[in-house]
Amino acid sequence: MKNFNQEFHTLNYVIKETDNILLFAHSHPDSDTIGSVFALQEYIQALGKTADVACLDPLPDFAKEITGQDFNFPAHLDLKKYKLIIACDAVERGFEKIKSQFVENQIIAILDHHQNVAMQADINILDSEYSSVSEILYDFFQFNKIEINKKMASLLLLGILFDTGMFQHSNTTTKIMKAASELMKKGANLAKLSNLIFANKKICTLKLWGRALEKAKINPKTGLIFSILTLKDIQECQAGTEDIAYVSQILNTVPGTKFSLVVSEREGGFVKGSLRSEEGRGIDVAQIASQFGGGGHKLAAGFEIRGKITETKDGLIIE
Repeated sequence: MKNFNQEFHTLNYVIKETDNILLFAHSHPDSDTIGSVFALQEYIQALGKTADVACLDPLPDFAKEITGQDFNFPAHLDLKKYKLIIACDAVERGFEKIKSQFVENQIIAILDHHQNVAMQADINILDSEYSSVSEILYDFFQFNKIEINKKMASLLLLGILFDTGMFQHSNTTTKIMKAASELMKKGANLAKLSNLIFANKKICTLKLWGRALEKAKINPKTGLIFSILTLKDIQECQAGTEDIAYVSQILNTVPGTKFSLVVSEREGGFVKGSLRSEEGRGIDVAQIASQFGGGGHKLAAGFEIRGKITETKDGLIIE
């Protein structure tokens, strides 16, 4: 892992010297981006500062129990009033759409653990060796000797649990296990958080998963298992796009396959692809995602393109 001592010091200094701060979570927010921005907000507000949390998409219902609030939509905010803007996790999934609206005297910091992040800012904390941005923030708090309260601990562990697949992914290290243990000592409830993320699913979610599994196909030549979810599928199951998040992980457990792909339609004329693989299968899904303008990690990546799905007997056409 890189040494971010200077960046950690600089970011904390700027936070302490700034009254109005904007925290940005990526589009289609997952538990890591949610945990990291709200943990930062908790710290910043404890300093007596104002910190608004923004995202282009709404907060998933499961997270509201922990955050106690929703996101702000950037269109409803005066983006020029903030002196510091901090984007957390997958910064090239939505942040680029508002970055051009900031002015020269605003300070921008980006924290990310994905590979090949091209975006640069005034403060860059980028390292794909980290399991999650929540782990980066844990190190940030530790370095600056910042007390982690119970809510912060719960939010950080939420992100870590999600991005390590409940400590089952190859990015689980002894370091992250030690961090998780410390967060539990601070009051984070492992059982409750894992239940929120991976269990306690609504019937509409299970119906959508069933639809995706029913439509799944395997390409024996490549080892790909893939499924397609259209807007019609989502609407008929009365589900939301947040219910799609785990389908690629479920498909990735099928024996005899090397990697999984779930392609799903989204509102506004977009199609999202989610790819997963496992260590030892010889597939770098980040390279595949990059061919469609996306990115991520070797074993977990995604992309988003404009288009509409047309299903065929052989697969799909995006046009």
